[in-house]
This record gives sequence, structure tokens and C-alpha cells, in this order.
Amino acid sequence: MTFQYTELSYFPGCSLATTAKENNASLISFLEDFDIELNEVEDWNCCGSSSTHSVDSNLALALASRNLFLAPEDKPLLIACPGCYLRLGLAKMELHRDKAKRKSVERHFGQNYNHELRLLHFFELLVKMGKSGFFRGLKGRLRGLKIAPYYGCMLARPPRMNKEKNHYGLIERTMGSLGGEPVQWGFSASCCGTFLSVSRPEISSTLVNRIMKGAVQSGADCIVTACAMCQLNLEIRCDSQNQIPVFHFSELLSLALEHKASKDWFNRHLINPESVLRQKQLLPCQSTG
Repeated sequence: MTFQYTELSYFPGCSLATTAKENNASLISFLEDFDIELNEVEDWNCCGSSSTHSVDSNLALALASRNLFLAPEDKPLLIACPGCYLRLGLAKMELHRDKAKRKSVERHFGQNYNHELRLLHFFELLVKMGKSGFFRGLKGRLRGLKIAPYYGCMLARPPRMNKEKNHYGLIERTMGSLGGEPVQWGFSASCCGTFLSVSRPEISSTLVNRIMKGAVQSGADCIVTACAMCQLNLEIRCDSQNQIPVFHFSELLSLALEHKASKDWFNRHLINPESVLRQKQLLPCQSTG
């Protein structure tokens, strides 16, 4: 299979630019090792996330659409956050299907919408990399690490996007191919409470502790997340007796490269993962920034 993506435009979204900088850094570092260059969209803005589309559909469309209009026309737009992918994907679908809304947005931004813009979720890129043999030399690097794969609920598409791929199972397959041991557990797609963590923290705390307790009971050494918002909620809303480290998927992918992983990423975690990594002899010897 010929691999076609060597240069991509990139939408990090708010979480990866702020509370989950280690997710952003490890993702970029991981892809650099395979000579895949990411060009961040200039002057990107919040995708609208949960709060905006819940109260103002027109504003939600405008926020997401602006990023689509800013994206270069000649390369796919890579998105790592499931929530951002959902918001931008729904906006793209709405602009394609509703001519009146498309014309209104085009007038507002003073340019024509690019129908050919390709949105590419990080998971889809990983699938293509795997099929092209990119990970063949990395087998066994994560040997002995028991992993609870956690996708959250944002990868579950609403009905009008039901033809979109959700890639459930990718974490298990990828971590397994790198020597990790995915565990069987019942909370891989459970909601963490998302933005209720701010408005109704007691609800989010209840959900998070069910998830964390399930991971502990499964025998996992750690949880691996597909979503930066989920990773944050799992760390800040869990009780002390239900704590195991929570990694971003991109961090463990970079850890499998050995020389690419950075202690600086792990130092940003609220639940320190270093003891688990040291026990499994996976802790990087030096920080790579």
C-alpha cells in the first residue's frame, strides 16, 4: 500500500493547545519520526465544542466553518480531538447539504467553501500508517504494560454521521502490536461527563470514579485515552483510592519509539505515571523536550 501523507495541515483545538500540551507535543513528535510534517492552521479558533452548539446553532456553525475556510486547500486537515472532529465534520456536512447556510457563511467570510477539503482523524492516519508497514520495527517495545483502552463517547457518531468510521478497537490493535497487553473491561466507551466537569462536577465525579474503579479492577496498569478532555476529567475527578495513570494515546506511541518519549510530558500529569513506567522499564532516560 502506497502511503500518500507526508505533509498535512493540522487543527490542534483548544485542549491540545492548553491543558493537554503533552498530547500535542507527543503527537507531533511521533509523526516527525516517520517524516510526516504537520502545518498548524494559522489563527484557528475554538470549534464550538459542547457549550456553543447547545445554545446557538448558528454560532456553532460559524465557529467550526471558520476553521474549514482557513484550512489550506491542497492537503488534508488532521484532527486529533474526537470532539473537534465531530464539530468540524458536522459543519462540513451542513455546508455541503444546505445551500442557503453555505451561501450565508461564504458571504460572512468573503470566500467560497472548499468542497474538496478532506478531514482526517488521527486514528484514520494511524490505520493508513499501519497498513503501510510503519510499525513493523516497533514490536515488543511496550511489553508487559497492561492497558485499559478508553475511547469515551465522542467517537460514537450521531445518526447523520453514521457512515463515518469510529475506529473502535484501534487502541487495542495498535498497543497489542507494540507489545502492550489490552485488558477486557466494560467502560471503554463510557462518558466521563465532558463539560459537566465544570457545571455539574458531582455528576462527572460519579462517572469518572465508575470508570477508574473498573480499570483498577481489570488489573490494568494504566488507561490510554483517545480524547484529551477525557484524560483531563479522569485525572481531576477521580478519588485517591481509584487512581492509575492516564496516558494520551500519542504518548504511548511515542514511548514505543524510545528515543522520542519525554519525561516533560509525563511531568504534566496530575497522576504521576513514572512509577509504572519505571516498573516496566519504560521510563525515558532523558527528556527530549
